[in-house]
Amino acid sequence: MKISRRSLFIIVTIIGTIALDQISKVWVRANVQAGSKSEILGDFFTLYNVENEGAFLGMGSDLNETLRVILLLILPVVVLGFVLRYVFKDKNLGNWSLFAFSSIIGGGIANVYDRFAYGSVTDFWHLKLTDTLRTGIFNVADVFVTTGMIILVFVTFFKKKPKEDIKKAD
Repeated sequence: MKISRRSLFIIVTIIGTIALDQISKVWVRANVQAGSKSEILGDFFTLYNVENEGAFLGMGSDLNETLRVILLLILPVVVLGFVLRYVFKDKNLGNWSLFAFSSIIGGGIANVYDRFAYGSVTDFWHLKLTDTLRTGIFNVADVFVTTGMIILVFVTFFKKKPKEDIKKAD
Protein backbone atom coordinates (compact mmCIF):
# COMPACT_ATOMS: atom_id res chain seq x y z
CA MET A 1 0.00 0.00 0.00
CA LYS A 2 1.41 3.34 -1.07
CA ILE A 3 0.64 6.37 1.06
CA SER A 4 -0.03 9.61 -0.80
CA ARG A 5 1.98 12.79 -0.16
CA ARG A 6 -1.23 14.40 1.03
CA SER A 7 -1.90 11.67 3.61
CA LEU A 8 1.74 11.73 4.69
CA PHE A 9 1.50 15.52 5.19
CA ILE A 10 -1.58 15.07 7.39
CA ILE A 11 -0.01 12.27 9.45
CA VAL A 12 3.35 14.03 9.91
CA THR A 13 1.62 17.26 10.96
CA ILE A 14 -0.55 15.46 13.51
CA ILE A 15 2.30 13.37 14.92
CA GLY A 16 4.66 16.38 14.94
CA THR A 17 2.10 18.45 16.85
CA ILE A 18 1.57 15.70 19.42
CA ALA A 19 5.32 15.14 19.79
CA LEU A 20 6.16 18.84 20.30
CA ASP A 21 3.38 19.17 22.84
CA GLN A 22 4.25 16.04 24.80
CA ILE A 23 8.00 16.81 24.83
CA SER A 24 7.28 20.30 26.17
CA LYS A 25 4.99 18.92 28.89
CA VAL A 26 7.50 16.26 29.94
CA TRP A 27 10.16 18.98 30.21
CA VAL A 28 7.87 21.25 32.27
CA ARG A 29 6.81 18.43 34.62
CA ALA A 30 10.48 17.48 35.16
CA ASN A 31 12.01 20.95 35.43
CA VAL A 32 9.40 23.41 36.69
CA GLN A 33 8.08 23.14 40.21
CA ALA A 34 4.32 22.57 40.32
CA GLY A 35 2.45 25.80 41.00
CA SER A 36 5.52 27.96 40.44
CA LYS A 37 5.87 31.09 38.31
CA SER A 38 9.07 32.10 36.50
CA GLU A 39 9.51 35.25 34.48
CA ILE A 40 10.90 34.60 31.00
CA LEU A 41 10.46 38.12 29.59
CA GLY A 42 9.49 40.12 32.64
CA ASP A 43 5.80 40.04 33.40
CA PHE A 44 5.03 39.83 29.65
CA PHE A 45 5.90 36.13 29.19
CA THR A 46 5.91 33.78 32.18
CA LEU A 47 6.38 30.07 32.76
CA TYR A 48 4.16 28.09 35.10
CA ASN A 49 3.45 24.45 35.84
CA VAL A 50 -0.25 24.02 36.49
CA GLU A 51 -2.57 21.08 36.04
CA ASN A 52 -5.85 21.98 34.37
CA GLU A 53 -8.61 19.50 35.14
CA GLY A 54 -11.09 21.35 32.93
CA ALA A 55 -11.10 22.59 29.37
CA PHE A 56 -10.20 26.06 28.07
CA LEU A 57 -9.28 28.31 31.05
CA GLY A 58 -10.30 25.54 33.46
CA MET A 59 -13.96 25.56 32.41
CA GLY A 60 -15.65 22.36 33.46
CA SER A 61 -13.16 21.52 36.21
CA ASP A 62 -15.93 21.69 38.80
CA LEU A 63 -18.26 19.29 36.93
CA ASN A 64 -19.01 15.91 38.46
CA GLU A 65 -16.77 13.08 37.24
CA THR A 66 -19.33 11.54 34.85
CA LEU A 67 -19.95 14.83 33.04
CA ARG A 68 -16.22 15.58 32.89
CA VAL A 69 -15.56 12.19 31.27
CA ILE A 70 -18.34 12.74 28.73
CA LEU A 71 -17.52 16.38 27.90
CA LEU A 72 -13.72 16.34 28.17
CA LEU A 73 -12.84 12.81 27.00
CA ILE A 74 -15.57 11.04 25.05
CA LEU A 75 -17.00 14.02 23.13
CA PRO A 76 -13.57 15.36 22.03
CA VAL A 77 -12.50 11.88 20.84
CA VAL A 78 -15.68 11.54 18.77
CA VAL A 79 -15.33 15.05 17.30
CA LEU A 80 -11.62 14.53 16.54
CA GLY A 81 -12.49 11.24 14.83
CA PHE A 82 -15.07 12.95 12.60
CA VAL A 83 -12.68 15.80 11.74
CA LEU A 84 -9.90 13.32 10.96
CA ARG A 85 -12.24 11.37 8.66
CA TYR A 86 -13.29 14.60 6.96
CA VAL A 87 -9.68 15.68 6.37
CA PHE A 88 -8.77 12.37 4.73
CA LYS A 89 -11.98 12.20 2.67
CA ASP A 90 -12.30 15.78 1.34
CA LYS A 91 -9.75 15.97 -1.47
CA ASN A 92 -10.69 19.61 -2.21
CA LEU A 93 -9.01 20.98 0.92
CA GLY A 94 -6.03 23.19 0.18
CA ASN A 95 -2.66 22.90 1.91
CA TRP A 96 -3.42 25.63 4.45
CA SER A 97 -6.70 23.97 5.40
CA LEU A 98 -4.98 20.59 5.67
CA PHE A 99 -2.32 22.07 7.94
CA ALA A 100 -4.94 23.88 10.01
CA PHE A 101 -7.18 20.84 10.51
CA SER A 102 -4.16 18.58 11.17
CA SER A 103 -2.85 21.04 13.78
CA ILE A 104 -6.24 21.15 15.49
CA ILE A 105 -6.46 17.35 15.47
CA GLY A 106 -2.89 16.94 16.79
CA GLY A 107 -3.40 19.51 19.54
CA GLY A 108 -6.73 17.96 20.48
CA ILE A 109 -5.28 14.47 20.63
CA ALA A 110 -2.35 15.70 22.75
CA ASN A 111 -4.62 17.31 25.34
CA VAL A 112 -7.06 14.37 25.37
CA TYR A 113 -4.09 12.04 25.90
CA ASP A 114 -3.11 14.07 28.98
CA ARG A 115 -6.61 13.76 30.37
CA PHE A 116 -6.54 9.98 29.87
CA ALA A 117 -2.99 9.53 31.17
CA TYR A 118 -2.86 12.09 34.00
CA GLY A 119 -6.43 13.18 34.68
CA SER A 120 -5.51 16.76 33.76
CA VAL A 121 -3.67 18.82 31.16
CA THR A 122 -0.34 20.46 31.94
CA ASP A 123 -0.39 24.17 31.07
CA PHE A 124 2.66 26.42 31.40
CA TRP A 125 2.81 29.58 29.29
CA HIS A 126 1.18 32.92 30.04
CA LEU A 127 1.25 36.20 28.07
CA LYS A 128 0.35 39.53 29.63
CA LEU A 129 0.25 42.68 27.49
CA THR A 130 -1.64 44.73 30.10
CA ASP A 131 -3.54 43.97 33.29
CA THR A 132 -6.69 43.41 31.24
CA LEU A 133 -5.20 42.15 27.96
CA ARG A 134 -3.67 38.76 28.75
CA THR A 135 -4.06 35.07 28.07
CA GLY A 136 -4.92 32.22 30.36
CA ILE A 137 -2.17 29.71 31.04
CA PHE A 138 -1.77 27.50 27.97
CA ASN A 139 0.44 24.86 26.34
CA VAL A 140 1.86 23.90 22.93
CA ALA A 141 -1.26 21.91 21.97
CA ASP A 142 -3.38 25.00 22.65
CA VAL A 143 -1.10 27.04 20.37
CA PHE A 144 -1.60 24.54 17.53
CA VAL A 145 -5.38 24.40 18.02
CA THR A 146 -5.66 28.19 18.14
CA THR A 147 -3.34 28.69 15.17
CA GLY A 148 -5.30 26.10 13.19
CA MET A 149 -8.57 27.87 13.95
CA ILE A 150 -7.13 31.26 12.93
CA ILE A 151 -5.82 29.79 9.66
CA LEU A 152 -9.25 28.26 8.93
CA VAL A 153 -10.93 31.62 9.50
CA PHE A 154 -8.52 33.33 7.10
CA VAL A 155 -8.77 30.56 4.50
CA THR A 156 -12.55 30.69 4.64
CA PHE A 157 -12.69 34.48 4.59
CA PHE A 158 -10.26 34.88 1.70
CA LYS A 159 -11.33 31.82 -0.28
CA LYS A 160 -11.72 32.56 -3.96
CA LYS A 161 -15.27 32.01 -5.03
CA PRO A 162 -15.73 30.14 -8.30
CA LYS A 163 -16.87 32.34 -11.11
CA GLU A 164 -20.42 31.64 -12.08
CA ASP A 165 -21.21 31.12 -15.72
CA ILE A 166 -23.02 34.11 -17.08
CA LYS A 167 -26.00 32.97 -19.06
CA LYS A 168 -26.62 34.97 -22.16
CA ALA A 169 -30.08 36.34 -22.55
CA ASP A 170 -31.86 34.93 -25.60
